[in-house]
Amino acid sequence: MRSSNPVFSREGSFTRESGYAGFGTTQTPPAGSPNAGNPYGNNPYGNNPYANNPYGQQPQGGAPLTDEQLVEMYNAPSAGPAATGRMTLDDVVARTAMTLLTLVAAGGLAWFALPERNFGLAGVASLVAFVLGMVISFKRSVSPPLILLYAGLQGFALGAITKVFNSVWEGIAIQAVLGTAAVFAAMLIAYKTGRIRVTPRYTRIGIAIAMGFVLLMLINMVASLFGADMGLRSGPLGIVVGLVGIGLGAFFLSLDFAAVEEAIAQGAPQKESWRAAFGLTLSLVWIYIEMLRLIAILRGDD
Repeated sequence: MRSSNPVFSREGSFTRESGYAGFGTTQTPPAGSPNAGNPYGNNPYGNNPYANNPYGQQPQGGAPLTDEQLVEMYNAPSAGPAATGRMTLDDVVARTAMTLLTLVAAGGLAWFALPERNFGLAGVASLVAFVLGMVISFKRSVSPPLILLYAGLQGFALGAITKVFNSVWEGIAIQAVLGTAAVFAAMLIAYKTGRIRVTPRYTRIGIAIAMGFVLLMLINMVASLFGADMGLRSGPLGIVVGLVGIGLGAFFLSLDFAAVEEAIAQGAPQKESWRAAFGLTLSLVWIYIEMLRLIAILRGDD
C-alpha cells in the first residue's frame, strides 16, 4: 500500500522493490576486496558510528542531554493559553477595562465641555454609536479600533445625557453608577454560584421578552413624536417598565458570562476577548440608561 506521507511515498524509498533503506537487497563485494565474504560490505550503514551514544542518536550541536535535563524537560509545565494565543479571563478583564475607561473618559469630556441641555452633539454621537454597534455585532472579524470608537461615542452621548439628568436630579449620576455596579456584582455572584444557569430554555424566554420590550419602546417613541403619551416612562407603570428594563440588562449580562466561559473552554483566539468586552459594555450601558430613568421616576420632582 502506498503511504500518504509525502516522504514515504517517494519512488524507490521504503518499498519492497528497493528494499528497506538499502537493506532489502544483498550487495556482494567484488572478489579480493577487504570486505569479501561480507554481504553488507558496501553498505554505508554496516557499521553504526553512534553505537556508543547512550541515546542511540547523533548529538546535535554538542553533548547529549543528561538524565537530569531530560527529567526537567519532562516535568516542565505545558504551554498555557497565553503562550498559545488563546483567550483567557485576564484578556477579557483587560479589554473590558480598556473599553469602559474609554467610555468614561469620553463621558467626562462631554460633561465638562458641553453646555447643559445640549442634545445636538449627544444625539449625533448616540446615533453614530448605534450604527457602529450594529456593524460590530454583525461583523465576522473583530475590530478593536471600532470597539473603542463605539465606546468613545457612546460615552460622549451618555456624558451629555447624564449631565442633563443631574441638573434636574442632583446626584443621580453617582446613584446610577452605583446601581449599575450593584446589578453587575449581583449577577456575577449569582452566575458563579450556580443560582443562575444559562440554558437554552432560559435564553429563549429571555430573548423573547427582550424583543417584546424593544418593540414596545419603539412604539412608545413613535407615539411620543406625535404628542401621544403612553405612560411607559412615568408613574407606577414607568417604575414597572424600568424594573423590567434593568432585569433584561441583567439577563444580557448572564449571557455574556456564559459566552465568555464557553469561548475560553473552547480555546477561542485571544482577539475574541475584544468581542466579549464589547458585549459586556453593551449590557452595562443598557443597565445604566434604565437605572437613570428608574431613579428619575422614583425621585419625581424633588
